Amino acid sequence: MNTILTTLNAKYIHTNLALRYLKSAALPEYNPVIAEYTIKDPAFNIVSDLFQKNPDIVGFSCYIWNIEETIHVIKMLKTVCPDVKILLGGPEVSYDVHDWLRRIEEVDFIVMGEGETSFKQLLRHLHGEIPLEDVPGICYLEDGKVRIHAQAPKIDLRELPSPFRFEEDLPHLGKRIQYIETSRGCPFSCQFCLSSIEVGVRYFNRESIKEDIRYLMNNGARTIKFVDRTFNISRSYAMEMFQFLIDEHQPGVVFQFEITADIMRPEVIQFLNDNAPKGLFRFEIGVQSTNDLTNTLVQRRQNFEKLTRTVTMVKEGGKIDQHLDLIAGLPEEDYNSFRQTFNDVFAMRPEELQLGFLKLLRGTGLRLEAKKFGYTYVDLAPYEIFSNNVLTFDDIVRIKHAEDVLEKYWNDHRMDQTIEYLVTEVFDTPFDFFQNFGTYWETKGWSRIGHQLEDLFRRLLEFLETVEGANLQIIQSLMQLDYLQAQQFQPRKLWWQERPTEEQQKALYAALRENPEMAGQEFAEFNLTEKELFKHTLIIPHYLDYQNFSNGKIVQKSGYLLTYFRHGQAPYFATIPSL
Repeated sequence: MNTILTTLNAKYIHTNLALRYLKSAALPEYNPVIAEYTIKDPAFNIVSDLFQKNPDIVGFSCYIWNIEETIHVIKMLKTVCPDVKILLGGPEVSYDVHDWLRRIEEVDFIVMGEGETSFKQLLRHLHGEIPLEDVPGICYLEDGKVRIHAQAPKIDLRELPSPFRFEEDLPHLGKRIQYIETSRGCPFSCQFCLSSIEVGVRYFNRESIKEDIRYLMNNGARTIKFVDRTFNISRSYAMEMFQFLIDEHQPGVVFQFEITADIMRPEVIQFLNDNAPKGLFRFEIGVQSTNDLTNTLVQRRQNFEKLTRTVTMVKEGGKIDQHLDLIAGLPEEDYNSFRQTFNDVFAMRPEELQLGFLKLLRGTGLRLEAKKFGYTYVDLAPYEIFSNNVLTFDDIVRIKHAEDVLEKYWNDHRMDQTIEYLVTEVFDTPFDFFQNFGTYWETKGWSRIGHQLEDLFRRLLEFLETVEGANLQIIQSLMQLDYLQAQQFQPRKLWWQERPTEEQQKALYAALRENPEMAGQEFAEFNLTEKELFKHTLIIPHYLDYQNFSNGKIVQKSGYLLTYFRHGQAPYFATIPSL
C-alpha cells in the first residue's frame, strides 16, 4: 500500500519533524513518502500532486496554523480518491476527538498524542497483519459511535531511530530551518500551553543527538532550531550541549533554543559570554506577563528579577540575540497591566520582542476555564480571543495596532537610534510610542497599502509632526543617521527633502579638498581624490553634533553631516560647520 505522510507548513522554509519521526518508525517494513506543502499553496495544486502519487493511505500532520486549509484539502482529495484512507495526527486533533470525527467525515482514523508506535501499528492493521483492537492511541467512528483506544506506553526516546537520514532531504537542508528534538515534555504547568499536559521530561540519547547535529552541519544545514520546551531544565545537560556546539560548530550555522531565563545560572551565562562565538546561539524566552496575579492564575512560576538578570547578562555579553515573547489577554491582565508588562520587558531592550495574543487551544486548562474569566473567542483555529472580563475587544484592537509598528520599527531594527530617543525622551513610556503611532498608522489606512523602506521614515516623521513637544530637527537628524548607517553605497534617493543648494555643496567640497581635517583627522587620512570625494560622500544639512552623539550625548548644532560610504565597512560620519 502506497502511504503518503504530508502537512501544510506555515512557510516554505519550515520542515516538519513529526513526519520524519513517523517515517523512521515505520521503517524497514514500510516506507512512507513525505510530501510537504505550505498553507499558501492552492488546495487544488496540493490535491493534484497527492493524486499523482497514487496514494492508498494519506496521513496529515495537523496544527492550529494549518487545520482549516488541511480540511479543505482532505475533502477535495476524498472526492478524487474515494478509496484512500485518511489519517490525522498532531496536537490540533489530539483533543476533542469527538468533534473532529464528526466534523470531518472523510477521516478514517485519528492518531492521538505521541504517534510513532500507534502509526506503525495502524499501518500493520491496514496491511492486514493485526486486528484493529491491537492498535493503541487511535480513535475512529464505528457504527456512528466514537471508539477510542488507550494510549501506548510512553516511548523510550533513546531507542528512536534518527529522523535525519533521508536522501530526499539532502537538497533542502541548507534552504530550510532544521528542527531537532532532544527531549519531550515540560516541567511547568502553564494553563495556556499544550506542553503542560504531559507530565515529566524525557530525553533522547545524547550521543545520537550529537551525531544528528554533525550530519546536519556536514550536509549544509545553516539554521538548527531545538524544539525542546525548556532546553535548560537540566543544567548539566545544557552545559554539555553548549560545549559540544561551541567545539564542533561550523561557520555560518546558527542554533536556536527556547530557554527558561529565570532558572539559568549566572555561571552558565558567563561561560557562554566567554566561549560562544558571536551569532552562534539565539535564545527564545517566554515572559508572557509580569503581572504576579496573572502568572498565579495560569500556574506559571516566574521570578522576573532573575529573568531580568539573565537577559541583561546575555545582552551585555554581546554574543547571543534574544527573542522575548509576551501574550496579551491572559487572565486579569487588563490594558493598563499589559502596558506595564510591555514596558517592564522592553526596558531590557531585547533584539526582538514578540507581542502575541492569547489563543484558547484545545486541551489546555485555560480553555476549560474560559467562562470563569469571561472569555469570548473564535471557535475556529487558531482560537484567538475577542475579549475577557477585564480586556475589551477595543483594547485588543488597539494593542494590535501597537504590535504592527513594533514589528516594523523595532524588530526589524531599521532605526534603533531614533526609536531609543523617542521612547526615552519624547514619550512617557515605550508602549505609549508604539500604541500612539500604531493607532495613527491605522487611521491613515497605511496597513492596507504596501510600503518601501523610505515610506517607513516618511510616515514616522509625519506622525511625529502631530506630537506636541517633539524636536523634529533632532528626530529627523537621528532618522537620517539610521538610514545612512544601513547603506554600503551612496543611496540614489533620499526620503527627506532638505538638501544643500548647488552653490553650498560646491563650497563645502572645495573646503574639504583644501582642508580635509575639518571632517576629522581620520577622514584626512583617507586621502580621497577629488573623484572619490564626489563619488563616495554625501553632505546634507544636519542638526546634531556627531562627535558628541558618538559619545552618547544629544547636542543640537546646525551644520552639515558628511557621510563617507566605504564598501564592506560602516559609513564614516562627521559634522562639518556651515560656511
